[in-house]
Amino acid sequence: MQIHFHIEDREKRERLKRILSFAAFLIVLFLIMIAAAMGLNQQRRVRARDYSAQKEQIDAEEQELTDRKAVIQKAEAMAVGYDYDGAIALLQSVKNYQTDSQIQKAIATFTAEKAKLEAKDPNKVPHIFFHSLIVDTSRAFDTEKWGTEEVAGINAWMTTVDEFDKIMQQLYDNGYVLVKMRDLVKETHDADGTVHFVKNDSLLLPADKKPIVLSIDDWSYYHTYTGRGYGSRAVLDENGDVKVEYTDADGKTTVGDYDVVPRLDSFVEEHPDFSYKGARGLIAMTGYNGVFGYRTDAAYKTGKNLDQDQKEWLDEHPDFDWDKEVAAATKVADAVKAEGWEFASHTWGHLSVTQKTLDELKTDNEKWQKTVANITGKTDTIIFAHGNDIGDWHDYNAETNKVYAYYKSQGFNFYANVDASSPSWVQIRDAYVRQGRIDCDGLQMWRAISGEAKINVFEDLFDVKSVFSKDRPTPVSATGKA
Repeated sequence: MQIHFHIEDREKRERLKRILSFAAFLIVLFLIMIAAAMGLNQQRRVRARDYSAQKEQIDAEEQELTDRKAVIQKAEAMAVGYDYDGAIALLQSVKNYQTDSQIQKAIATFTAEKAKLEAKDPNKVPHIFFHSLIVDTSRAFDTEKWGTEEVAGINAWMTTVDEFDKIMQQLYDNGYVLVKMRDLVKETHDADGTVHFVKNDSLLLPADKKPIVLSIDDWSYYHTYTGRGYGSRAVLDENGDVKVEYTDADGKTTVGDYDVVPRLDSFVEEHPDFSYKGARGLIAMTGYNGVFGYRTDAAYKTGKNLDQDQKEWLDEHPDFDWDKEVAAATKVADAVKAEGWEFASHTWGHLSVTQKTLDELKTDNEKWQKTVANITGKTDTIIFAHGNDIGDWHDYNAETNKVYAYYKSQGFNFYANVDASSPSWVQIRDAYVRQGRIDCDGLQMWRAISGEAKINVFEDLFDVKSVFSKDRPTPVSATGKA
């Protein structure tokens, strides 16, 4: 019996030993599997990190190529607009541009093209201007509806869409290039802010190109424009581009290039070499009926000092919200400036500066600053209404000309009148710049065609006879209001 017990004990110990060994094996195997799994996960993490790093590098390289392409395209566009220095500087901002064969070739091309340019004389630069364009001549020239005197005014002071298109095309074909009025000068400032001007001897263009300044008066769509074949309001389309609303004779409203700003923008888009460094033109704004067709003057908000047209308009728009009008107009102004346009004062009330006292002009300017500059931004340019000026052809003198002294104290440095007696008239002085403008309207074109004008100031610009609309009543007289 004792021997039997010893055998059983030994067998139990052997079984336990085998169990423990197998358990140990399983534990070791489990640990190996865990270690293997951990190693595999580590490898996966390493590979993931490597892949992520590679992807980031690839994305960065692709973005760098995209940015490079965009810079090259922008530089090419700048060069088309004769800004070769800006184009070259932009290309040199690209990483490793020194070893980039495409960029080096572009820089060499732009440098060679710039060397061919020649300086243009700022004193011989013409300045043309327009009012809002007539879209529908049958309505604009309807004497039965509007009366002879009013149609005479429209006929005298306005330009048709068709005439404008022909003028732009002929200007382009004749080698003209839009420049800003401030491109005519170089501007410096003293430590105290005093401004000084000298002639810009670096207004560089190709030999066959000629600079010209363009401006627009009264882009406000006054109440008196309603129903007369003009646009009615500036708006932004789905792309954020500035367009104009127009309601036809049947009452259908569409949005398109129904006035100077969008029409010229579209022309420049098709002919980018028509614009020097992105220049468009000056827009001379009044404020008494608001701006761009928005009723933004304070009178619409307060309901005080309203004229009959304003009262009727407010009655027809019971949901009028002055703050929304100002906000919408400001968006338009910002978009217009982004396109290269600049704003100028045309006085708040479209005043004749030769027929108003200094106090009246001060009051008017204060209104302009409060109800127009709040939308368009400040400006240092004033374009006088009615073609007037605050002096004759002699230099402005702040000591003897109190009106000039006032406007100068208010920050106005650029001045413009109307002068169709010569192809160009520019006065560059240390403290200011003044330019005469040629009106491209029915009256001035008729005078050139009929021989009433002493000289045809359009001769080098465009062919008046081919431009002049056959829809115009003739002869064209100066009867009526602008």
